[in-house]
Amino acid sequence: MVSQHLNRNIVSRACFLAFTAIATSWLLFDQKIYVLAAFAIIIFIFQVVELINFLNRTNRKIAWFFDAIRNEDSTLNFPGKTGNKAMNELNSSLNKVNELIKNIKFDLQEQEQYYKTILENVSIGILTHNEKGNVFLANSAAKHLLGREHLTHINQVSQIDRKLFSAIKELQPGDLRLVNFKNKNGIIQVSLKATKFITSQKNLQLVVIQDIKNELETKELESWIKLIRVLTHEIMNTVAPITSLSQTIMGYYKNLDGKLPNEKIIANTLKGLEVINERGNGLISFVETYRKLTRLPKPDKKPIVVKQLFDNIITLINLEHIDENIQIKWEVNPENLEIAADKKQVSQVLINLLKNALEALKNRPDGMILLKGEINADGRAQISVTDNGPGIPDELMDKIFVPFFTTKESGSGIGLSLSRQIMLLHGGSLKVDSTPEKMTTVSLVF
Repeated sequence: MVSQHLNRNIVSRACFLAFTAIATSWLLFDQKIYVLAAFAIIIFIFQVVELINFLNRTNRKIAWFFDAIRNEDSTLNFPGKTGNKAMNELNSSLNKVNELIKNIKFDLQEQEQYYKTILENVSIGILTHNEKGNVFLANSAAKHLLGREHLTHINQVSQIDRKLFSAIKELQPGDLRLVNFKNKNGIIQVSLKATKFITSQKNLQLVVIQDIKNELETKELESWIKLIRVLTHEIMNTVAPITSLSQTIMGYYKNLDGKLPNEKIIANTLKGLEVINERGNGLISFVETYRKLTRLPKPDKKPIVVKQLFDNIITLINLEHIDENIQIKWEVNPENLEIAADKKQVSQVLINLLKNALEALKNRPDGMILLKGEINADGRAQISVTDNGPGIPDELMDKIFVPFFTTKESGSGIGLSLSRQIMLLHGGSLKVDSTPEKMTTVSLVF
């Protein structure tokens, strides 16, 4: 509507201008009436000036409007009654658009305040900086954890702790790091995780800083309790028979009253000593297994082609007797996928996982094991072992990583514990996902 009235107004003025020009030419060159021609020329000049002023007034109003938007000034208001219908409609439209922008701006400010309030009240520290290290956002939790009231550049973190500063500076998207540092509240252990995002003009990195000391202490206490229960159970199962047999053998000889033991007593003594020796060796083996779990060497990381790794592992597994009803398949995507790892240690982990899967599929008619190498959603290399066995009951999921816990008659109970320890030494993780009576997937994330 506005454009129609403006067009109509401009066209009518242009028509009057053309008519005046024609009339001036007619009076001046045809009728030779110079006085009227001079008067027509004055009218023509006045019309040109008025048309220019009209266009300038319209352009100025639109320019003022856009300047106000650019300067975030919502107070600009155009008069609704100017005596010109086209200008009235233009002013009304500009005022409506200005009101709409004002409402949108108000809604955005409300949302911004809402998110700021959330960020300020969460217990996790959040820090946002650009490629130059300039800090755009640091919430209260981050300032509290770092012990700084004002944080404008990540270089300021170096004044708190050099190791923490290096970890934040070198942190890449998807990385997870644990760092210990000292602030005014004492020693703090935090986890650092980064996410990169792009705004219209800047590349920003969001760093999440979480105090995990209390959580780790709770988990550590729970792990110690579980471990002590297992150790107590194993040691008592070994020591109790030894103590009982020792007392029985001592009883044989206390009642002899200086007489020589008969053949039966000697035979029972030898049998008891054999059992004590067997139990003692079992306890020594148990302790050696525990020492193996706690004395893993540092990984010697080298590039490994996952496709070749799978081929070697399956060849080794096939050398053992495998149930004919069990199929082992593998797939790698992309085909040239590589990981940086200790080949011996990772091979040991995969063999442990494959043996667990084979054990789970024993006596099943349609057993299937899938070895898979891929890049996960976080952009990290991942190897997974999936079987369609009975799965792991929910009540056992929190126990499978406890050392020496096993549901197998001949199992040592350190396979998954050892595997997870190896993955932690590689800077990765081991995850288990299981659906009872359907599938179990163990994933190695590098």
